Amino acid sequence: MKQIVSLGNRISAFVELGKVMGLAADSLISEKPDFNEKYPLLHSAIQEASLYNPWFTSENIAFALQAWEKTLSEEGIKSWVDEYKLPTQSIEPKRVVVIMAGNIPLVGFHDFLSVVLSGNIFIGKLSSDDKVLFPAIAEVLLGFEPRLKEYIHFTESTIKDFDAIIATGSNNSARYFEYYFSKYPHIIRKNRNGVAVLDGNESDETLRKLGFDICSYFGLGCRNVSKIFIPVGFDQKKLFVAIEPFIKTLSDHYKYMNNYSYQRSILLLNNTPHLDNGVFILAESENYASPIPVLYYQFYKNTEDLKRKLSDDGGNIQCIATDIFTNEKTAKIGCTQNPGLADYADGIDTMDFLAKL
Repeated sequence: MKQIVSLGNRISAFVELGKVMGLAADSLISEKPDFNEKYPLLHSAIQEASLYNPWFTSENIAFALQAWEKTLSEEGIKSWVDEYKLPTQSIEPKRVVVIMAGNIPLVGFHDFLSVVLSGNIFIGKLSSDDKVLFPAIAEVLLGFEPRLKEYIHFTESTIKDFDAIIATGSNNSARYFEYYFSKYPHIIRKNRNGVAVLDGNESDETLRKLGFDICSYFGLGCRNVSKIFIPVGFDQKKLFVAIEPFIKTLSDHYKYMNNYSYQRSILLLNNTPHLDNGVFILAESENYASPIPVLYYQFYKNTEDLKRKLSDDGGNIQCIATDIFTNEKTAKIGCTQNPGLADYADGIDTMDFLAKL
């Protein structure tokens, strides 16, 4: 029999977890012996994560932790969940499998948060690229609310005995998920990318903010900008201003630079026109998904026509970084990696799905 954990207690546990995540981020930025001694499992997992996945640098892990520290406020969580009819007591929980991606640190944390707060049982199928951080984070959460132990499980084995599934992956894996899990209530997410829209009047300071949308997490996140729409007449070389603050970080990372060398060679062999600053490549393309470390750009003539195009191509777009217009997908330039709790991946309301199981 599952132990009843009230919604209020679940929220309180996550609020306390957010505080610890902030302390963990601080310990990465400047060594904090007190934190390392108090939370040895989390400290060890953070150190170990980059060994499993070299893309998980200390800076990237710290940023992910800081982002969740800011998000997991009591006021913010309560405001979010108040929009749904969630059970105040966990009486008849459903077993929800979450197949997690591993492209950036803690990329599946929102699903973890949503399943647990909705009063359901979380069964996390961890990515091999991110398999040490989540169990350590969960242990910290259980330290604040031990009764949640019956609601949180991780597995690397075959998935069975579940009621619903949430899966995130590539377009190819999405087809596989849809075939095998079609008979269950499900959310299947596919490839999407961030885009940016400029009007040509952006200052260098704004472009440097845009660089964060492009280069954070080495561009591996679905909210990273992989393509920029620029007005006809805009000097595309000016886009390199956005990359300036990240040149050292990018050039010092061997896997990133291996990708750079490979993509540069392909473009040269194919005589594809492009611009190159030694660590980053700009290329004109109508495609949305650009390989690391390439940023696509495309010229546009009319903002209203462009907005219609972006609407028509919405299935390829996760978010839009722009200061020109607003809609449900836009974020201010520099803010794509700071979504709110209600900014759902692929525009699918995860909490509504879970609340109605």
